[in-house]
Amino acid sequence: MKCSFNTYKRVIFSFFIITFCSCNLATKSTYSFKVFETSKSGHKLSEIDSFKLGLEPLKFNIFQDSTYQTITGFGGAFTESTSHLLMKMSSEKRAEIIDAYFSDQGARYSLTRTHMNSCDFSVDHYSYAPVENDTLLKAFTVKPDEDDVIPIIKLAQKSSSSGFKIIASPWTAPPWMKTNNNWVGGELLPKYYKTWALFFSKYISAYQELGIDIWGVTVENEPLGNGNNWESMHYTPESMTQFVTKYLGPQLEADFNNNIVLLGYDQNRQELKEWVDEMYKDSISSLYFNGTAIHWYESTYDYFPKALQYAHAKAPNKYLIQTEACVDSEIPVWNNDDWYWEKYATDWGYDWREQENKYLHPKYAPVNRYARDIIGCLNNWVDGWVDWNMVLDKQGGPNWFKNWCVAPVIVEPETDRIYYTPLYYVMSHFSKFIRPGAEVVKVQTENTEIMVTAAVNLDGSVVFVAFNEYDNSYAYEIEIDGVIKTLSIGPQSLQTVVITN
Repeated sequence: MKCSFNTYKRVIFSFFIITFCSCNLATKSTYSFKVFETSKSGHKLSEIDSFKLGLEPLKFNIFQDSTYQTITGFGGAFTESTSHLLMKMSSEKRAEIIDAYFSDQGARYSLTRTHMNSCDFSVDHYSYAPVENDTLLKAFTVKPDEDDVIPIIKLAQKSSSSGFKIIASPWTAPPWMKTNNNWVGGELLPKYYKTWALFFSKYISAYQELGIDIWGVTVENEPLGNGNNWESMHYTPESMTQFVTKYLGPQLEADFNNNIVLLGYDQNRQELKEWVDEMYKDSISSLYFNGTAIHWYESTYDYFPKALQYAHAKAPNKYLIQTEACVDSEIPVWNNDDWYWEKYATDWGYDWREQENKYLHPKYAPVNRYARDIIGCLNNWVDGWVDWNMVLDKQGGPNWFKNWCVAPVIVEPETDRIYYTPLYYVMSHFSKFIRPGAEVVKVQTENTEIMVTAAVNLDGSVVFVAFNEYDNSYAYEIEIDGVIKTLSIGPQSLQTVVITN
């Protein structure tokens, strides 16, 4: 039977429409949504498939093509305190904790930190350069790390299938290099600038020889000081920039061919502006700085988005990494998940911050503090987020200064017991699913009730994270490429939605 030309066109057109629609529908129908939840009600990174619908949903539209920063990673710190405790645990429990942090079945930590020389979370003071006036560092040794920090890093390397980056930070130069000849406070004597730059190089090389690559360094942990409480050494923005420009930068360039990431500042966000203004003042000052390191201790709830945006705008092609955070000035609560969800915890500023700034330090729930800060950072150009101690004991130490803090994992070595606090699961919501190389993407919403962020991994999976710190339940819709998925989030809950096609 012959068809007219118009009939033929209609057939072809209909075939095109059916084929196009079928392909489009097939694409949409292949989206898979997996939801993982940690909640006060008892979920611990649990996969859930039952949702409370019927409420007017909040709406979130994910735009995969509208990208922001590239993720460097998430993780915690190999302190001497953490390593010392892990070495006191049985080999089975030690392996369990390391796997919980680094294995594919665990949190998959990808970005970590450690300290050069001792810090407050050390058992005692020590330096890799113990001999005074050893300007060529002939007696340099990392032997103090050989009993705990180095073995634990090596075990973590074995546990991790994809590896992790390490950032090393000094709290202080050895006292003999400083103006006050003391572990605490003081400044680096100008006559030792060259020796101190060489110290960084010696440390990196020593670790490399042991099979441990140092990815990056910060110039100094908390250069503004910490109230002269524990190991510290002071810099101004000008003196740090001068040290990096004339000494540390050229030393690392000569010895490692620009393969070591150098991060400046490394303290609280409120003072970011004056530091990035100096570090990135011109092409000379910014030449050796690969990025900026920050901490969160200025406030228990404010993540300082304007300061983060300013730092990014000042150096848009450089790293902006959160290198330290913890619930400080607090003894951990043992085996009581509810405490971590309630506004019971205090921090250093609650007791003795100057009166005009005390409002920044209310009692606040540890879970809220972590989830709120990580999401806030991701939504304001931060590309890496590193927790402080991975493991502490029931006292919040050991710590030579008795500066007790909380960690995501608490242990009791005497009985070989482990407590995975809710903070461990909060960290896992990000570290396990948002992988290095992921790009943070735009989420359009008019919602003000719950905090959200999203990223696209290199494998194409989309990760959407939502945090509800309130006592209400919310239904919500995720729209991605025209596909709409309706879910819900209960009171005091953190959810990670993994979307694959």
